[in-house]
Amino acid sequence: MVYPYQHDLNTMKKNKRIIDIGKDFSRFPAGRFLSDGPNNGEKFQLDFLIPVMKKDEPVIIELDNTAGYGSSFLEEAFGGLIRKGYTAEQIHHCLSFSSQDPSLIAEINSYIDEASQETLS
Repeated sequence: MVYPYQHDLNTMKKNKRIIDIGKDFSRFPAGRFLSDGPNNGEKFQLDFLIPVMKKDEPVIIELDNTAGYGSSFLEEAFGGLIRKGYTAEQIHHCLSFSSQDPSLIAEINSYIDEASQETLS
């Protein structure tokens, strides 16, 4: 699926804020909830994503520079935004993703889409 708000990342990198998960948060992101340890998806969402969403501030989320991701981290950090009341359109407007692994971006988009569909059910 192509999202209407996926911006030209080369242009954005010159002009927009970048949140580099590996450098700004942790090289070892893991877990879903705060109780799962210090580098979990809920903490990343609360500390980085919610402030961006509240400001309606387009940013690039740099996904490289980590040792990898667990699905629970990614689902809570990004899919969890839907459960916080944001729409998929709002998320895709504010968040663009950069990674050398396109399957990682597709995985994140699927979590956003699945959470969005669950709220419609």
